[in-house]
Amino acid sequence: MSLSILYIGSEGGTSKHRADALRRLGHQVCVADPRKMLPQTRASHIWVFHTGGLFLGGIVKSRLLAKLPGQKFDIAWVDNGELIDPSLVRELKQRCSVVLNYNIDDPFGPRDGRRWRLYLDSLSEYDLIVVVRKINIEEAWSHGARNIIYVSMTADEIAHRKRQLTDEDRIRWSSQVVFAGTWMPERGPFLARLIDLGVPLTIYGDRWNKAKEWPTIQPHWRGPGLYNDDDYAKALQSSKICLGLLSKGNRDLSTTRSFEIPYMGALLCAERTSEHIQLYQEDEEACFWSSPEECAEKCLRLLSDKSSIQLIADRGRERCLRNGTGNQLVVGKIIERALSCKELRDCQPLTLAK
Repeated sequence: MSLSILYIGSEGGTSKHRADALRRLGHQVCVADPRKMLPQTRASHIWVFHTGGLFLGGIVKSRLLAKLPGQKFDIAWVDNGELIDPSLVRELKQRCSVVLNYNIDDPFGPRDGRRWRLYLDSLSEYDLIVVVRKINIEEAWSHGARNIIYVSMTADEIAHRKRQLTDEDRIRWSSQVVFAGTWMPERGPFLARLIDLGVPLTIYGDRWNKAKEWPTIQPHWRGPGLYNDDDYAKALQSSKICLGLLSKGNRDLSTTRSFEIPYMGALLCAERTSEHIQLYQEDEEACFWSSPEECAEKCLRLLSDKSSIQLIADRGRERCLRNGTGNQLVVGKIIERALSCKELRDCQPLTLAK
């Protein structure tokens, strides 16, 4: 069944991947990006972080509704929701049979200042709330959410497919151990310690010059964030080992890297957590560690045994496929759940992740 879906979210990153997955499932998707309804300046991002989008919710509401005069949809999918205020959610419910929110971040955690003020104010208005951290379930209930689904994060079947790498690709992107991600305070000391321990590390990502360990890290930094899907995939596929670091401020037990890296057929080397252990068999389908010293030891041992690297990577990809953590499957089940909620107040939380 093809549905008409109003998708309110970013036209880039994993948000775009989810919108594309909805299209691949046969739905008619109309995308409205709230950020593009505001000035594209650093000041506006700082304002959202520090004030929770004070005065901006009304602007986004008026501009979004002006783009949709009289239109009705089967579902409104709000991705993120930092700029969507309660009055807009109520207006959307007049135009859509179901209004849901999917948030890949941790809006209840300590990392993002006041950024999630409008999201928290709007929780009770949504018909369905989708969270990707188990800890968020009770927190969403306590903030007034009526119906909650917990799902795992995902890889995208198209954006993260295995590429056929050319010799030119391998020359450009080749590395031994790679980390692709933004600087965060806890990541600088970790990666600097790996370098001190002799790990041949390559780093891509933004803001690394802010790290106090920058003199150690700079020779290993190859460039800014990889926002092009092909560049990202080729960089990871061309590395022997791919690090998966968590965001402590987001209280992560897994990240999108935990799914994207194995899906692309690369070897995931990530922090040992309860979720990672459930997702992959340690040292058979992925490698885990609890300290930089253990991470360095595993990386150096694997680099001396290339056959083990390929074997673990192949098994990790097979397990990732069996786990069913691709966008189309997870997004499809969210839509199925939304449509099944005839009496939304009677719905109970549904856990899709194992």
